[in-house]
Amino acid sequence: MASSNHVTPTKCGWWPISAMDEDGKMTDGDECDDPCTAEPKALNKDRLVLYHWTQSFASQKVRLVINEKGLVCEERDVSLPLQEHKEPWFMRLNLGEEVPVFLHGDNIISDYNQIIDYLETNFGVAASHPKMVHGRVQQYRQLLDGLPMDAYTHGCILHPELTTDSMIPKYATAEIRRHLVNAATELMKLDHEEPQLTEPYLSKQKKLMAKILDHDNVNYLKKILGELAMVLDQVEAELEKRKLEYQGRPCELWLCGPDFTLADICLGALLHRLKFLGLSKKYWEDGSRPNLQTFFLRVQKRYAFRKVLGDIHTTLLSAVLPNAFRMVKKKPPSFFGASFLMGSLGGMGYFAYWFLKKKYM
Repeated sequence: MASSNHVTPTKCGWWPISAMDEDGKMTDGDECDDPCTAEPKALNKDRLVLYHWTQSFASQKVRLVINEKGLVCEERDVSLPLQEHKEPWFMRLNLGEEVPVFLHGDNIISDYNQIIDYLETNFGVAASHPKMVHGRVQQYRQLLDGLPMDAYTHGCILHPELTTDSMIPKYATAEIRRHLVNAATELMKLDHEEPQLTEPYLSKQKKLMAKILDHDNVNYLKKILGELAMVLDQVEAELEKRKLEYQGRPCELWLCGPDFTLADICLGALLHRLKFLGLSKKYWEDGSRPNLQTFFLRVQKRYAFRKVLGDIHTTLLSAVLPNAFRMVKKKPPSFFGASFLMGSLGGMGYFAYWFLKKKYM
């Protein structure tokens, strides 16, 4: 299908990446079609396709970059809860790697960092910056990308006692344990059905079991959450430096200077995930890191963030509803089953409405 599975682009992640302002308009005055509704106007060789999962942290960052650049890209959900990423067609597409996977013509890029670098190389907004700004972006991109987000996510779901205001329901703890066990069993089954994919399947199985042990270890979770606090202290200090460095100048400040860069994508996505997991009051909403609080409030107003991540209070609902409808499409239920499902969805919508009404009104 394609000429290669990996593309190694030039490292140029320091470019300002936003081609859109906060209202979703092109900065050069041109209008941009909505990627979700517009048909790609480019030739097939220039067609952009992203395979992703809505709640995948790496996928979210790639989608933020795509939307900040105002690119027309076809987005295709690969549901992790429905285990679509373990199906043979997807395993062949990316040799066993997880989402996201990015296609540009004949090029297939299946590594998150390589996708970002590829987008920066081929669709970057060129600009001239001092070397120190370049260094800052690279430094903080590496620092923030190095955080173990899978462990934070799974660990906080498995051990909600470590959080303060988690938006994840209690039943998710038992559900994720069941999902992890079933996933390992399913991989063994797929290994027998698709022997030519034995190596990537077994590799996935080993990684999965290692995750179960690590993410369910309370002492390990406390350790990495302590390390997270030190990283956020460093980011807080860097934001304070920007305030002093540009004091009195009429410009908008971000982590590495007046331009919105990849470092801000990484930081904004991180804070959004920590808020969802119930860690925001512990790390910045208690007043301990005021610069982080200000940054988070500002970054949420950006058009790309509103479009990709939406309202923090509807994150779980946006993950549950698509899966429910896709399960019905794959395995149509009986009349009574369908009635129960639609009633459940209606009830979820009703409670979501009253929750948001109470919060905002």
